[in-house]
Amino acid sequence: MADCTMEEIQSQSDNNYRSSSSSASSPITRLPSSNFYYLRKPGSLRQPISFEDSPDWDDDTDVEVKVEKIRDNNNITAAITTASPSLSKLNSRSTSSPPPPPPPVARNISGASIVWKDLTVSIKGKRKYSDRVIKRSNGFALPGTITVIMGPAKSGKSTLLRALAGRLDDSGKVYGDVFVNGSKSSLHYGSYGFIGRKNTLIGSLTVREYLYYSALLQLPGFLCEKKSVVEDAILAMSLGDHANKLIGSHCCTKGLSKGEKRRISIARELVMRPHILFIDEPLYHLDSVSALLMMVTLKKLASNGLTLIFTIYQSSTEVFGLFDRICLLSNGNTLFFGETLACLQHFSNAGFPCPIMQSPSDHFLRAINTDFDRIITVCKNWQDGNGDLSSVNMDTAIAIRTLEETYKLSADMAAVETTILRLTEREGRLLKSKGKASNATRILVLTWRSLLIMSREWKYYWFRLMLCMMLTLLIGTLFSGLGHSLSSVVARVAAIFVFISFSSLLSIVGVPMQLKEVKVYACEDSNGHSGGFVFLTGQFLASIPFLFLISISSSLVFYFLVGLRYEFAYLMYFALNFFMCLLVNEGLVLVVVTILQDTFSSISTLVFIHVMMMLSAGYFRIRSALPGTIWMYPLSYIAFHTFSIQGILENEYGGVSFAEGEVRTVSGYQALENVYDVSPNNHSKWKILIILSFMAISYRVLVFLLLHIFVKKNFSLFRFLCCKRKINAAK
Repeated sequence: MADCTMEEIQSQSDNNYRSSSSSASSPITRLPSSNFYYLRKPGSLRQPISFEDSPDWDDDTDVEVKVEKIRDNNNITAAITTASPSLSKLNSRSTSSPPPPPPPVARNISGASIVWKDLTVSIKGKRKYSDRVIKRSNGFALPGTITVIMGPAKSGKSTLLRALAGRLDDSGKVYGDVFVNGSKSSLHYGSYGFIGRKNTLIGSLTVREYLYYSALLQLPGFLCEKKSVVEDAILAMSLGDHANKLIGSHCCTKGLSKGEKRRISIARELVMRPHILFIDEPLYHLDSVSALLMMVTLKKLASNGLTLIFTIYQSSTEVFGLFDRICLLSNGNTLFFGETLACLQHFSNAGFPCPIMQSPSDHFLRAINTDFDRIITVCKNWQDGNGDLSSVNMDTAIAIRTLEETYKLSADMAAVETTILRLTEREGRLLKSKGKASNATRILVLTWRSLLIMSREWKYYWFRLMLCMMLTLLIGTLFSGLGHSLSSVVARVAAIFVFISFSSLLSIVGVPMQLKEVKVYACEDSNGHSGGFVFLTGQFLASIPFLFLISISSSLVFYFLVGLRYEFAYLMYFALNFFMCLLVNEGLVLVVVTILQDTFSSISTLVFIHVMMMLSAGYFRIRSALPGTIWMYPLSYIAFHTFSIQGILENEYGGVSFAEGEVRTVSGYQALENVYDVSPNNHSKWKILIILSFMAISYRVLVFLLLHIFVKKNFSLFRFLCCKRKINAAK
């Protein structure tokens, strides 16, 4: 076979699949090679390359795994023997017998083993025909090894990973047992790390700054200890050359690559020095070079004693060779669990050997991915008018059933059951929580981090300040020189209304940054690094200096250009009123962003809300004349514009009188009767500040509840609705 040319290989594809070796046990008759589809260009040879064109497996090259579990000083001793040929030799042109394997190497690894037995996960509405996403899965992961959960899209990879990490939302129900170091116990904070599929980072920070702030949020203890932990994480993930570079965001012209950002996400969890690390698609959207570098880095982590479990969709041959064990899923069913090379043996035994020059992961997914059936249908229709290029009759469901039944009757499954029994027969040490930083420390860290971000994110903060100043200059020059006569009252009310309404509307510029902060919170909260109260308190304290700067600068320009009352106390009330107005508006923006979780939808909704509040604020029509339903109750009482404008007008015209003729005088409240509805109570302007403060607090309390519902619960309602839409569309 090694000396055959490609023409000779292709000419042999007429033959049926050869019978498997004597060690193979397949319950279903082997399928002919002509039934497997390979698309060819017109003019090429007619017959497809058969899966049988791969080298034969010898009967004496089975993978043999020996795991001895010895409890001594909280260590696990693992002896692993692999007698399979190397992956590179499988794909080479030489199929000579491999050299005798080296003797078993015993390694004392201080870590944690995790075992799942008869694990079943049900999520209502997740699947079209059944709620069971994972069906009676069995497997294990040992310290110092990499265990990969592989399968096509919607096969249950991420669900199984989240079930093992205890990260399923309330809609998921888990049946079966999960053992950690031989005992049925949940994973505690700090004993494990979980990295989601998407990178949720702060682009305006450097790598070292971001990891240091993460360490301050996660770990108790002294600052010097956390610095050493951060440096260890940077070294472990090979980020030393990028430690002082900005991660990159919307405001940075150039940031780090996707692979480097992915390694930063992993380094963030390594700060806790966990025993087990769960990663959802570590190679997600990475090129071949970045993916290989990522896998080499993870392999180095595993060699230091860490237990690595992650999902993967597809990989190159080089990356595949770095895996230790594979859990192959299809529609929630386990088609194989065991050593990577034993998986190739398993496919060969089932009648689907891997062709030469093809990546094993591509071969696995091609055999079990039902989406290929649609491609086959399209190609068959296309080939009807273009000649018989290949026979396209392969049914993926038959291949899946063949692989599943073969695995159930194989020695691989028996070996897995034996290993699970030995790993769970005695309980080892419990993984305890390593402690958390105090809430006061977290609030200080988040406040300082937010202040640093604001100083660097010019696009969302300093640009907004410049826009406010420009708008204030325009409004001030437009209404300048009004004087203090009775005839200027209408114009002053218009100037104050325009200033409050349009300055508040400019806060929409900060929607993308607010959305980014909510996503960062969701990531940190899911890993226990933050909390709703800590996040909102830190965000509130950090926003005070920036909003106060906007309110003071804008108030000074507007106040003197329009020519309001020239007394310091009135000026300070005006600035304080506008500051409270901005605080309320920031809370409103947070509420909308937390609910919608989308930039365009949030901006559109906020514009609509602001327009509704402007219409009901009492300027276009006096509040006493507004329709009682909707406009008066509740809109005019919800709109912060109403109270802010009323307080400023009372501050401007309270205690002021205008001479009308030589005898009669008109008070400021009387002058406002036909323009704006202002209470004559002398203390109402201070009550208005209390009302605005209550609004600012109420919006943040609402955000706290929404964060718990929409973020902490992983948007379970939103996911359920999306699944229902997909099911209805499929029907």
